[in-house]
Amino acid sequence: MSLLDDVNEPADLDRLTRDQLGLLASEIREFLVEAVCRRGGHLGPNLGVVELTLALHRVFRSPHDRIIFDTGHQAYVHKLLTGRRERFGGLRGRGGLSGYPRRAESPHDLVENSHASTALSYAEGLARAYALDGVGRTVVAVIGDGALTGGLAWEALNNLATSPGRVVVVLNDNGRSYAPTVGGLAAHLGRRQGDDDGPGLFEALGLDYLGPVDGHDVAQVEAALHAARTADRSVVVHCVTRKGYGHPPSEADEADRLHAVGVVDPRTGQPTSAPGRTWTDALSDELVAIGADHPDLVAVSAAMLGPTGLAAFGARYPDRTVDVGIAEQHAVTSAAGLALGGKHPVVAVYATFLNRAVDQVLLDVALHRLPVTLVLDRAGITGPDGPSHHGMWDLALLGAVPGLRVAAPRDEATLREELREAVADQDGPTVLRFPKARVGDEIPALYRTGGIDVLRTAAAAPVLLVAVGAMAAPALHAADLLAEAGVECTVVDPRWVRPVNPALTAFAADHALVVTVEDGIRDGGVGSAVALALADAAVGAPVRALGLPTAFIPHGERAGLLAEHGLDPPGICAAVLHEVSTLPADLDLRMRARTQTPLSPLPG
Repeated sequence: MSLLDDVNEPADLDRLTRDQLGLLASEIREFLVEAVCRRGGHLGPNLGVVELTLALHRVFRSPHDRIIFDTGHQAYVHKLLTGRRERFGGLRGRGGLSGYPRRAESPHDLVENSHASTALSYAEGLARAYALDGVGRTVVAVIGDGALTGGLAWEALNNLATSPGRVVVVLNDNGRSYAPTVGGLAAHLGRRQGDDDGPGLFEALGLDYLGPVDGHDVAQVEAALHAARTADRSVVVHCVTRKGYGHPPSEADEADRLHAVGVVDPRTGQPTSAPGRTWTDALSDELVAIGADHPDLVAVSAAMLGPTGLAAFGARYPDRTVDVGIAEQHAVTSAAGLALGGKHPVVAVYATFLNRAVDQVLLDVALHRLPVTLVLDRAGITGPDGPSHHGMWDLALLGAVPGLRVAAPRDEATLREELREAVADQDGPTVLRFPKARVGDEIPALYRTGGIDVLRTAAAAPVLLVAVGAMAAPALHAADLLAEAGVECTVVDPRWVRPVNPALTAFAADHALVVTVEDGIRDGGVGSAVALALADAAVGAPVRALGLPTAFIPHGERAGLLAEHGLDPPGICAAVLHEVSTLPADLDLRMRARTQTPLSPLPG
């Protein structure tokens, strides 16, 4: 029997000798490599914190002492040590173990954060509450050097120095987020590793500092944590680790140390099947091509050049590529400054992370009508990363921004076309959104009229299906199912979905029912905007908006989650049939008597 088999709670670590702890660390790495490579998930970050997490659970008494992991994708070891080993077989699957801390899973998980730079603020507030109540519980915040580049972390550090609560800040310094950490902070931490006896940044802020210590040496980390636990003020324990430590394929991966993987061969770290061309791949290629035609284009990333498709542009145009660290707010307002200076910035972020910079989009970019293009990768349902990573809020949030236009391509051809339109637009901000998925086959339009692509039409069709972006394919499939059931549909792709194109009202006027299909929340989404536009234009056709509920949707496979919320072809078909059943009985005769709007062929 392995040592890991006998560890079901943190207290089980107390009886292990130093040699046994070393063996346990090796067993944990072997377990993680097999489990994560089989299911997909965050590999490199977890391999790098094995000894660090062992030390945390030997020094502090979770859940009495509170341990908060910033970002949370490095909490797999923590989950193993707190009784969840048997659940790793369902990692990140529907109903299975979450890839991030989750309160419902264990009392050892306090917060479900998986956006970076939040742990210090949680910890400061929690420690302050304990101090006010005279409660003797230690609060520990584990944060990486990459997450420490975020502005929220510095707001928290500023307050920790004067807070009545004490926090042990464990700085996991592996020199990276995805890619190497950038900026002055990284340089400072590098100097501390070299050995600097003088006062440093943290001391200047009023915090104690211990380190640097070898984060892969349990004894060294334990000694530092014991000292920090008895300090009379908040203290930073600087642990130096290596992302992907102990797994040769991860350590050899200079791109991101195998940060997150799909199903891969554990021996090589390579995918076991061809991944296929993704939306991100398409964006990457087209952005490089556009860069040659637009010397004013500058690409901006918030620590994710590779994952958002900017790496190739950066390799081709390094002087026109900016990585600001995990700082989405700064990325957007810095882009505003670039636009004021005559450049056209393209800011590429995950849709979920743009939530953090909505104020900057609204008042720093849109208020000044600046030509900034936001590229939102992983919009809609993302799948196994769960509620904090679903990019389902953007269409509703951005719909409230005056003068901002949002494009939702349905395939690679329209992505290329709409990206070029966005970059050419000098009248204000633009957005391009697409999902985390393979890009799929091209979906040609029959006609274009008023900027709207007609994908399917039929004489006297009573239903108008308005498909938003990647929902075009399931909408077309649903139209086939509806035709088999005796209900014909016109299917259109608005291309630019916010604000609502006035030409859409002409289509709606010639139909008895309008059904919108989007992979964002229904409240305040495209469907809501279409309904309001039709009401303002006195178009009487009712609107049924199909989309996601205003709820936190758990992790699971993208296709399954879409189906669960009626956004697959059978679900769309069922919803339309239900709505049609409520329409007047003489609808068919009245529709045949109407003349539909003439359609203009696509250019060329």
